[in-house]
Amino acid sequence: MAKLHLPTSSPLATPPTASSALAAAGRVSPSRRQLLVGATAAAAVGLTAQRASAVPAASAPVLLGAGAGAGVQRERVRRWAKDTWHSMVAMTDPKTGLVADNINEGLTAGDRSGYTSPTNIGGYLWSAIVARDLGLITRGECTRRLRQTLSTLLRMEHHEPSGMYYNWYDEATGEKLTSWPGSGDRVYPFLSSVDNGWLGAALKVVITADPGAAPLAKKLFARMRWDAFYDPDPTNPGNRPGGLMHGGFNPEPPQNPDGAFLGNHIGVGPDVWLSKHHYDTTVSETRITSYLGIATGQVPAKHYFASWRTFPASCDWAWPESQPVGETRTYQGLDVFEGAYTYRGMHIVPGWGGSMFEELMPDVFVPEASWAPRSWGLNHPLHVRAQREHGLDEAGYGYWGFSPSSDPFAGYREYGVDRLGMNPEGYFSDKEKTNVDVGFGECREGTNPDPKFGDGVVTPHASFLAMMHEPGHAFTNLAKIEDELKAYGKGGFFDAVAVHSGTIARRYLSLDQAMVMGAIGNVLADNVIRRAFSTRDVERRLRPVIGAEEFGAGIA
Repeated sequence: MAKLHLPTSSPLATPPTASSALAAAGRVSPSRRQLLVGATAAAAVGLTAQRASAVPAASAPVLLGAGAGAGVQRERVRRWAKDTWHSMVAMTDPKTGLVADNINEGLTAGDRSGYTSPTNIGGYLWSAIVARDLGLITRGECTRRLRQTLSTLLRMEHHEPSGMYYNWYDEATGEKLTSWPGSGDRVYPFLSSVDNGWLGAALKVVITADPGAAPLAKKLFARMRWDAFYDPDPTNPGNRPGGLMHGGFNPEPPQNPDGAFLGNHIGVGPDVWLSKHHYDTTVSETRITSYLGIATGQVPAKHYFASWRTFPASCDWAWPESQPVGETRTYQGLDVFEGAYTYRGMHIVPGWGGSMFEELMPDVFVPEASWAPRSWGLNHPLHVRAQREHGLDEAGYGYWGFSPSSDPFAGYREYGVDRLGMNPEGYFSDKEKTNVDVGFGECREGTNPDPKFGDGVVTPHASFLAMMHEPGHAFTNLAKIEDELKAYGKGGFFDAVAVHSGTIARRYLSLDQAMVMGAIGNVLADNVIRRAFSTRDVERRLRPVIGAEEFGAGIA
């Protein structure tokens, strides 16, 4: 599962995960990081003619370094990268090369969390590549660090039939966790599809970008079976025509047997307990696993079109807080409702929670805007613009960038822009959890269409992701967060800050820091992560699939 990976016993509180539309339809809202258990056609037709001229597709990020004053910007961003990398090194055990999940601001070995995940490990791998290309470390140091981590991975316990890794390990030993550090609570071994997805993406980057570490990365990647997560049977609980990805599976009986069923999609090894929870929304960080499955030929291309863009616009689906507009199109024999939400004069395909993480983290690896100009090329810049306008104009925070992060007031929380999410319980942008409900057309009146917002919480990694599409606006926002809110330490930006009270989550999360590094690498180092991941073979299999689609996104 991607992002923070905190156990419920962690001092940072309950970890979130991308939610399932199936769970949502049943009014269940699984938490993002808890083991992944974690309207009219005419209106839509009007969008098509406006799309190309109204919303420029970001075929590649605008690089800092051109124009007056850009040199100052570039050096400041490089300083941010240098300090961020410092925090990654502080989180990494020198014996294993495994990075901890999080660390307090002191950045001492004793401040490390005591656990890590496949996502965290992957984030460290691609961050090392960026640090090398920015000149923060030498090529030799980069290769040495990569080889150390990959060698540890090769000896770590994993699910051998699929080649996939468990969710939790001790970063100091590489041992699979069977109890949580501190509390001693039992850990039920779980293999997450999206957590392994981020590790797999990192391995692809290393294979291309570092010849000295490539053989080890190839060995690890070659044994990974993405079809172990792919459910081709639409009659299974939670699945859809075309097949979805399970949240993951347990090799042993899970804590909640009712949430899983026995099965084996690859026909190798014993049956496992597959989660009934599937990932079924397109605007989600989980699409990286789909990309890997399609790119390796292990998962059929039609799978990409099985997930929801939005839920239907009919009154039977009136429980979300906005009614979508859109029309149905057919791809690979599957009918897809190309729905979008209307917000501030824009039509935007929403995520589950409306966070920058869901929208843009896969875009760090796949040049989605240029490969899919009629879908992601429209939605990415619109989502960034919407987050910016929400923070600066609608909510009046003075700052923007909303994504799951450390909670300045507690442990961890899912932050986002409620209007950009399908979750009726919301990923909110402020401490007060101000819920926006504009109603569902004629089906249901809104309960809070014009709210007043409270103490907004912004997370810097969201603005770094946005920098791939709005470099100037993102840089200005980050500079203000550092200069005015003082949410900066010796390891770079602290994970989150509440803008009115000035309350800061004074810690660093390895995945959030890795997102910072990945985005900076693309902006300052000529798309280094995208170039390494998106090889000719990946492009040959993936680009025709995502490039065929036309979202309902555009100017309203």
